[in-house]
Amino acid sequence: MTTPLPPAPDDPSAPTPPADVPPADAPLAPTPPAARPTHTARARSFNAAAAQYAANRPSYPPALFDALEELTGRPLKGSRVADIGAGTGLATARLHERGADVIAVEPGAGMAAEFRRSLPGVPVVRGNGNALPLADHTADLLTYAQAWHWTDPVRAVPEALRVLRPGGALALWWNTAALDVPWIADSARRVDRHFADQNLSAGQRDCDPRVADPTGSLDFVRRVVRWSRRVPVDTHLANLGSHSVFLTDGGERTAAFLAEERRHLLAVFPDGVAEETYDVHLLLATA
Repeated sequence: MTTPLPPAPDDPSAPTPPADVPPADAPLAPTPPAARPTHTARARSFNAAAAQYAANRPSYPPALFDALEELTGRPLKGSRVADIGAGTGLATARLHERGADVIAVEPGAGMAAEFRRSLPGVPVVRGNGNALPLADHTADLLTYAQAWHWTDPVRAVPEALRVLRPGGALALWWNTAALDVPWIADSARRVDRHFADQNLSAGQRDCDPRVADPTGSLDFVRRVVRWSRRVPVDTHLANLGSHSVFLTDGGERTAAFLAEERRHLLAVFPDGVAEETYDVHLLLATA
């Protein structure tokens, strides 16, 4: 069946469209956002994207692990370390390379499976920081790399203190975008506009000791380590897309945003290689 052409705009016989119908040549409206995802949905979203996470997320710089040794007063080599919320093993691998006797704890089946593919020689058990599957007073160091904000600190702090030996340490850290770098600040503003219904800047509060330990049981020392890496623009976009806000945003909206973001980034990096700059915020407390 042939669809008739619309009447010409100046045809007096043309019917007047309803007020809520846009003209035919109007740009397509963006796909509306999905319902705001729950904390649990965002936490579980990584399992289906574990390979993307492992391939594109940044690791952590040697200076961070130097800071761990300085602040704990002991080398990582030979230390009994439990890496909690280990994900695909980005931090676990660095701890293992430094000679730590490390075990990983990861709640997600997909992430744990990717961990085992990446680090077959390192033990990983299923569990989470609110109820650690570890014996009392057995760890010299508990680490949470990009993971503490998925716990309930009121439960996770006592669990950490239960598992740490006397004098052991709890270390929490996050790679955060360096917002004093102009292109990173511009990109962050675009992300904020895309997720206008969510207070993404609140995530920076995770690095605040008062938020990390609302019980007031721990006396945190804070360090910030700046570092950078050069990656293809498409790796940067895949890294961005591996964050839970995008993983739970709906495929069409995410794809449209990342395509537009690619255009912005290629204007800044015409050679197709972006320099990502991070500030690692480290919080460390001794049991």
